[in-house]
Amino acid sequence: MAEAQPDLRQRVVTIPNAISFARLAGVPVFLWLVLGVRTQTGDWWALGLLGAAGLSDWLDGKIARALNQQSRIGEILDPAADRLYIVCTVVALAIRAIIGWWLVAVLAARELFLGLVLLALRRRGYGPLQVSFVGKAATLSLLYAFPLLFVGSHQTSYAVVARVFGWAFALWGTALYWWAAVLYLAQARRLLATIRDSNRTAARRDRHPGAAAR
Repeated sequence: MAEAQPDLRQRVVTIPNAISFARLAGVPVFLWLVLGVRTQTGDWWALGLLGAAGLSDWLDGKIARALNQQSRIGEILDPAADRLYIVCTVVALAIRAIIGWWLVAVLAARELFLGLVLLALRRRGYGPLQVSFVGKAATLSLLYAFPLLFVGSHQTSYAVVARVFGWAFALWGTALYWWAAVLYLAQARRLLATIRDSNRTAARRDRHPGAAAR
């Protein structure tokens, strides 16, 4: 399918963007359920909200491609909502002592690392990097991990199984999260190298204006 036209990519009111906004609106509700309510019922509602967020993450991209509703704001909203859910969920789990703060530090270091890369690109006029398959896989792994860790924190017959699978997804997701960051760094270096090559070519032409004519 052909990409959306440049003027259409500036649209704000689209079905995928509405889904992304709804996903963002669920973040404070999730935090209230986990940190404010702090009951098993509240945790199950929080799990349902996480599941809905994961489903909407898949759904908005599917609809955007099917209806040709890709947009610049959607490219920003989608990963922003993913990161916000991951950050809030990890911090909430750490406050509840379900996971250790070391995992929060590892994921926060990745976000800081990627933030510096994006800042360097923005200073040179580039927008957000294209989301990679590895990055999506990392996000999905972490979104699978957190509900399982929630379930494993309660005294149930399947708590141990939930914790085992939850930590498996968490560790694999964290590894993929950092792998995606390295891939984004490589993508950024290629873009910056292109800028340097263009600047050098322009500088040579300025020093030797007659060379291009020959």
